Amino acid sequence: MKHLILGNGPAGVVAAETLRKAAPHDEIVMVGHEDAPPYSRMAIPYLLEGNIDESGTYLRKGADHFERLRVRQMRGRAVALNTEKCTVLFDDGHFESYDRLLIATGSHPVRPPIPGVDLPEVQTCWTLADARAIAAHARPGARVLQLGAGFIGCIIMEALAKRGVQLTVVEMGDRMVPRMMTPKAGGMIKRWVEEKGIRVVTSAGVQRIDRGSEVGADAPLAVTLSTGDRLDCDLVIVAAGVAPNVGFLEETPVHVAKGVLVDDRMETSVSGIFAAGDVAEAPDLFTGAHLVAAIQPNAADQARIAAMNMARGAIARDTKLNGVLAINVLDTLGLISSSFGQWWGEKPDAGGSGVELVDEARYRYLSLQFKDDVLIGATSIGLTQHVGALRGLIHGQVRLGDWKDRLLANPLSFVDAYVARSQQPMALAR
Repeated sequence: MKHLILGNGPAGVVAAETLRKAAPHDEIVMVGHEDAPPYSRMAIPYLLEGNIDESGTYLRKGADHFERLRVRQMRGRAVALNTEKCTVLFDDGHFESYDRLLIATGSHPVRPPIPGVDLPEVQTCWTLADARAIAAHARPGARVLQLGAGFIGCIIMEALAKRGVQLTVVEMGDRMVPRMMTPKAGGMIKRWVEEKGIRVVTSAGVQRIDRGSEVGADAPLAVTLSTGDRLDCDLVIVAAGVAPNVGFLEETPVHVAKGVLVDDRMETSVSGIFAAGDVAEAPDLFTGAHLVAAIQPNAADQARIAAMNMARGAIARDTKLNGVLAINVLDTLGLISSSFGQWWGEKPDAGGSGVELVDEARYRYLSLQFKDDVLIGATSIGLTQHVGALRGLIHGQVRLGDWKDRLLANPLSFVDAYVARSQQPMALAR
């Protein structure tokens, strides 16, 4: 059997390795479109900080790693899929056949429709080529504007700050990291960042980006904000989110919403075609509704499950995903924050309740969200020990019983709740 893997990021690599173990004699082809060995995008900020070189971003250090696994690597970008003939057309004009197909094409950065967004000094931070371009412009003292203060934006911001640039961050939301932090928590992160010397402008956007020479600015770029402010910049970095790479699936029977829709086996609407990673839209752990959870741990888990179900022979073909759990852990200039599950909570009429603990002076914060007596979401700032217990309670959908009332009274006792309700034999009985 021939397995064709589109994408050589974390999902593609884990899938190839899992397939080789599960199907020792099958043919495996892994396709990437960049001129680099398989690497982790999440390592790019460390590259910009100077902590690693480009080889430090590589997912596997051995130059002959995939050769030893008998995984054939190929360079190209998929442009069309024929599900009847089981072939993929690539940008160089050649076709590749398959028996089983894994779509692990990842995502791409979104460039908002802003006049001037395509100027050379306007960069995304997604590829090694992007990192090289940013490093050339983001020298100490350079005036840099970053558009976006979401999860990826905050990681990039850390790297820029360590390069010694004069940084302004513009976020359209009313707080930093709006898709993973409550209003109170996002506001605390903003205050922390501003105390570190970074200007943060929330509830604002970029209206246009002009050549500085065209408007009399003393810089290569002049950026006009929705607030009316105009900033002289040497570099603009767009961190306005990402979107799954699904264009080649147009006019195919593979169902696509935001990403490629998959079931709990990571199989798409077409038998024999699977998806994993940033491109996959899988069932949520609690609601069953499909969502894209674009983080590396999810990509690896999904890839293993997809590969096991792609394999044939004695391997069980019904390995299933328990459900996607949204997980984000962020280090923002030394302030650790995390969010798990449905951190926004449920409405009271749906069985929802919650508690919030705030210590502004010490930058400590904890929010717990419940549905009936199950913890379904949590947000924390400044808690660096034992936060894995929050994930354990949420992912295990542990029935808390009377421990729910104890947590409402004292949210910081979540570790005791975890030990009492999930680590003891009595936890099996309510």
